[in-house]
Amino acid sequence: MGRARIRRERVLEHLTELRGLPLGGAPEPAFRERLRARLLSGELPAEEPEAAGQPRRRAARRRPLLSQLATVGLAAAMMVSAFATYQSVPGDSLYPLKRAAETTLVRLSSDDAERGERELDSAKTRAREVATLLGSSEGGPLVGKTLKDMEASTRSGISRLERAEPRSSKIKNFARDQKKVVGPMLKQLDDSQLAQAEGYLDYIDGLAAPH
Repeated sequence: MGRARIRRERVLEHLTELRGLPLGGAPEPAFRERLRARLLSGELPAEEPEAAGQPRRRAARRRPLLSQLATVGLAAAMMVSAFATYQSVPGDSLYPLKRAAETTLVRLSSDDAERGERELDSAKTRAREVATLLGSSEGGPLVGKTLKDMEASTRSGISRLERAEPRSSKIKNFARDQKKVVGPMLKQLDDSQLAQAEGYLDYIDGLAAPH
């Protein structure tokens, strides 16, 4: 496996873990430890044994060591920024980056089944975002747009999965879990938003029904 592919797989793994975190939460200790280990593992060069009478070698080794430490610090800062991005909701300044990262995950998927699952993950994220917006005084028109995006991701993901894995249990599981999230929102929606949400629930009800 080439280095470029290894780096790509690591990026995908980090993005996937981050997007699974709850909105407004913090990284779990296990995730932080894995990230720290990956940043440090193999990054710092092993010191060569110092030859007697050659003190200059110590300074020569110190410069690349500092450079590597700076690289690790930068990588850690980038991961913190990525975490903040994945906690953003519609209306936040970082939200467009979050959506761009999701699109990248879908495009880098290896086949229709994987793409479909990731699009359904996006639909689940949109549902959680709607719940967050409804608890905020600034939700407003963003709720309707997020509901629309949720349905678009759902329909696209279902279409891909049905082509790749007909009668997949993943579809029924998704529909069942999504109903539990969207259903309780109904009483908080205005008339237009309520029509959107009820239409969505009607659609996924058909997906959850036995064939």
